[in-house]
Amino acid sequence: MKYPVETFSADERARLEPHVTNLDRPVFALVNLPETVKGALFARYSRYPGTLRRLFLDEFAGSLPQFDPAHPAGTYDNQEGARAADFYERIFVGYGDDSIAQLGGAHVACEWVSNVLTKVLQRPRLGAYLEQSTRYIAYDAPIEGTSQYRYYRDAELGPGYEAAMDEIFGIYSAALPKVQAWAAGQYPPAADESAQAHARAIKAKALDLLRGLLPAASLSHMGIFATGQTYEQLILHLLAHPLPEARHYGRGILEAIQAVMPSFVSRVERPDRGGEWVAYLQRREQAAERWVARLGLDRAAGDDGAGGPSVRLVHHDGDEELMLGALLFEASSTSGRAARDAIEGLDDDARGALLADLLGARANRRHRPGRGLEALRYRFEIVSDYGAFRDLQRHRMLTCQWQALTPDLGAGVPHELDDAGVGDAYRQALEVSHDAYERLLDAGHDRRAAMYALCLGYRLRYVLDLNAREAMALIELRSGREGHPSYRAVAHAMHEHIAAVHPSVAAAMTHLDRETEPRLERIVSELRTQAKLDAL
Repeated sequence: MKYPVETFSADERARLEPHVTNLDRPVFALVNLPETVKGALFARYSRYPGTLRRLFLDEFAGSLPQFDPAHPAGTYDNQEGARAADFYERIFVGYGDDSIAQLGGAHVACEWVSNVLTKVLQRPRLGAYLEQSTRYIAYDAPIEGTSQYRYYRDAELGPGYEAAMDEIFGIYSAALPKVQAWAAGQYPPAADESAQAHARAIKAKALDLLRGLLPAASLSHMGIFATGQTYEQLILHLLAHPLPEARHYGRGILEAIQAVMPSFVSRVERPDRGGEWVAYLQRREQAAERWVARLGLDRAAGDDGAGGPSVRLVHHDGDEELMLGALLFEASSTSGRAARDAIEGLDDDARGALLADLLGARANRRHRPGRGLEALRYRFEIVSDYGAFRDLQRHRMLTCQWQALTPDLGAGVPHELDDAGVGDAYRQALEVSHDAYERLLDAGHDRRAAMYALCLGYRLRYVLDLNAREAMALIELRSGREGHPSYRAVAHAMHEHIAAVHPSVAAAMTHLDRETEPRLERIVSELRTQAKLDAL
């Protein structure tokens, strides 16, 4: 295909070249520009009759310093450019066009955050998040250069809290080599396994078994990439949060974004904007707490007779005819009602053939069926250990709501730890954790602060509300034999519930994994990794 090709003078080419990946093709990327300039360019783009390159030259280049290839990082000294800053002041702040704040993004690192806070940081779901995993990182040694284990500290929590945390981490540190030695004896390497892959899988097995012993106060590092709009919402929720740790990181993220794209978060510190927003969020939280108390929903209810982990399908929407009609909708030219009437006239064999054709042959779980599956919806209420919740909560395309972590729903002890000779030590850590939690409550701290003391092996109740397409993605991924047994069990139970109400949807999840790896859960993945390393 032929496209118009712009022409530029020598001076214009010199001005443009550092900031676009090419000068003569219709697809290019912006580079070496502040995020606010990129966002303002795209926002202005919608009402500018020319091209983006010409827009940059006409309206933005004059307010930016000349790019210095010898010192690219210092070219702008974190300056947005007068044109971009003025544009945001008039449009974003003045008129509240929030979509403009979706046009720029930033990478932010949040280090030394508790496992309590990692869930708060990920709650917006519209960003990209990576965090250190307790499945791969050992917590058996103090922070480098100190004698302190990796857990959240606050003088307000008192010396008893720190003593309890030190005892729990001491139990974890003593148990880890014992569990590794047990796993090495239980799962000797096969003839075709590399020593390196086997060693990593043994360590992963031990960390998997012991991660429930770590308290929610355990510290992690997180990386976030998000748009300005997502950061604004996240910062406001953090500033309104009752935990001091959350408010501290809210201010830190605000300062980090102000350093690279300040206009995107300019409303946060304005009393009539961000100030009122934070107050609204706090009032909303207080109203929920008042009504919970009024209705008697703040009392410990045990596990409602479930007797441990549980998965319940509390509500579902839609039927097979709705799903099939939705799968056909985009290819058809009739109304949804007409499609449903036609589908209702098919017998079971014809419907089966129709669905099989529409879903296609999925060679792997990344081959996703059409959006028609989103016409069906499920609401699951789950009780699982906090570790499994952390993995399931990370899925973006669903609604996740969770209650505070408490000891009321109990905690399990993996039977392998008894085999490894550390089961009693694990139980001791759970008791230390429980006692520390109760002492924090008795000292006047609320449940959200007291939960720092609780081990990840304790259970909590949460809801996953999702459509059938996302259910397929979650269940097929989390049922994999390389996954942690806790969340595998949840994925299998979700599949069984869906099969009971929508058998055709459950049958379509062809990459559900019910097999048990006879070796180590992580060995298959580690062997693949080692093969790639050996090929380098």
